[in-house]
Amino acid sequence: MTRKKLTAEILKRVPLYEGFLSVFRYDFEVEKHEGGTDLITREVMERGDAVAVLGYDPKRDEVVLCNEFRPGALVAGDYPYRDNLVAGAIDEGESAIAAAAREMQEEAGLELLDPVVIHRGAFVSSGGTSERIVLVFGTVDTSHAGGVHGMGDEHEDILTVVLPAQVFIDRVRNADINDLKTLVAGYWFAEFRSGGRQ
Repeated sequence: MTRKKLTAEILKRVPLYEGFLSVFRYDFEVEKHEGGTDLITREVMERGDAVAVLGYDPKRDEVVLCNEFRPGALVAGDYPYRDNLVAGAIDEGESAIAAAAREMQEEAGLELLDPVVIHRGAFVSSGGTSERIVLVFGTVDTSHAGGVHGMGDEHEDILTVVLPAQVFIDRVRNADINDLKTLVAGYWFAEFRSGGRQ
């Protein structure tokens, strides 16, 4: 069965707040599944697209994560210092691969080798934000990993975390890691690793 491709149009965009995040109120005219249209008003958070990087050392069978304060976790009532993928914004005119290499250097102090895109961009939460995150995988040398990194002018205080690959996979499967981009990359990595690390 082929579904009809519906249409939606932006009628109006009003800025509500512009800072670290920007929020706009949109008026939309959207086509309905059973015919006709509806007028909908929604607030949308915009911050551009981002990249998240899974660094893997195949010799040591270890992965690199970073631990930093996450405001959303604290606001939701969770412990706010989370182990997540290295991640950050993709600058205008920058490729996802270049951003991944830059972020791995800035946030973990490591060189990212042989990076490949494993997902070209998933919406964080398409009901409320336009942000997409590209997932990148590459190799690193974890024998040089450790310490605290980040950009001081961005108030980053990021601890490098090195985990045995199976411990990372187990933490993903046990919901000990609850950051969505890290979960998606973790499930991908479990398949990659069980497939002979091709």
